[in-house]
Amino acid sequence: MNKEHLQRLQKSLGYYFNSRPEFLIRALTHRSHGPDNYERLEFLGDSLLGFIIADIICERFPNADEGQLTRLRASLVRQVTLAELGRELDLGRYLILGPGVLKSGDQARDSILSDVIEAIIGVIYLDGGINPCRQFITRIFASRLALCEPDNIFKDPKTRLQELLQQRSQKLPEYTILDVSGPPHKQSFKVQCLIADGKQVFRGQGASRRKAEQDSAEKALQAISG
Repeated sequence: MNKEHLQRLQKSLGYYFNSRPEFLIRALTHRSHGPDNYERLEFLGDSLLGFIIADIICERFPNADEGQLTRLRASLVRQVTLAELGRELDLGRYLILGPGVLKSGDQARDSILSDVIEAIIGVIYLDGGINPCRQFITRIFASRLALCEPDNIFKDPKTRLQELLQQRSQKLPEYTILDVSGPPHKQSFKVQCLIADGKQVFRGQGASRRKAEQDSAEKALQAISG
């Protein structure tokens, strides 16, 4: 990875490495590429992420009980959420993978992207300490934290979007399938969610129609909340 790519990625992350830029390269290196990979950084980042998210939600929800906080943290640090963050940061283009993974096209796999998010958290901590690490986590989770309510943990994005629009006396969202691709056992659905009489359009993707609709609803929530 050349300096230009490193600079572009650091700009996207909102963090510039002071003393150990080579650690960022390791945080992007999958084990299929060799022994100098992100696994130890991922282990560290996973622990830091759980701790910092726990601290943030304890501060934001002083009246939530232990069970609510536990479920809320789990909903934020789950693999699918971290993979979404990885895609938003366009991490797939920077991954360093072995030839087998490259050939299989698995570089966009949720497990890899979520691992890399945790590895980057770990390497930011090693380079700058706990404060930059917390700032990074707070920033990338900002839109999701804004939507968090302890009582709504088990409500899916479609339900939350519908309730929000009803509160605002707006029409309910409309979902339309745009495309279905792939073999029957591994289909991919693309869906659009229309709100505000079609003036706002949000597209989602998933392995089923339901998952694609939930994805588009989540994007709509992130855009219109606040």
